[in-house]
Amino acid sequence: HYEGGLVARVHNLVPREVWESRYEAINNFEKLLLSNRTTIVKFFLHISKEEQLDRFKARLTDPAKQWKITEADYQERQYWDDYQKAFEAALSHCSTREAPWYVIPANKKWFRNLAVSTILLETMTQMNLQLPPVTADLEKIRHLYEADEKEQENN
Repeated sequence: HYEGGLVARVHNLVPREVWESRYEAINNFEKLLLSNRTTIVKFFLHISKEEQLDRFKARLTDPAKQWKITEADYQERQYWDDYQKAFEAALSHCSTREAPWYVIPANKKWFRNLAVSTILLETMTQMNLQLPPVTADLEKIRHLYEADEKEQENN
């Protein structure tokens, strides 16, 4: 949902009113998910332009990372400032109390991982997740299992 609005805006693929209306469509979709008891956690992993260039270099020089880069990645870099404006607009229009955006500084992967995992842990703790109740007759299943195990040992 977001990508369509970002690229459409940066590359002027559709009129302004079209990509602007996508914010409301995204918010409505997320409201639908929330009404069905879905928890939404959104992360924007922000790296600097300099860090992006460093990562491109690593991808060009390390054969194990070369699959991660395409010509389009580098071509889109020329639109950096336009993408930053588009990201800012999308984040501000689509960050709600129920489905907030978390902007994570991601130049340092260890910090990115710490921040994301901390937010996910907090979110899951607040969800108070519980194992579902046992509905099976465990004693009956245990008896069947033990009988099968004993038969297998005898064969």
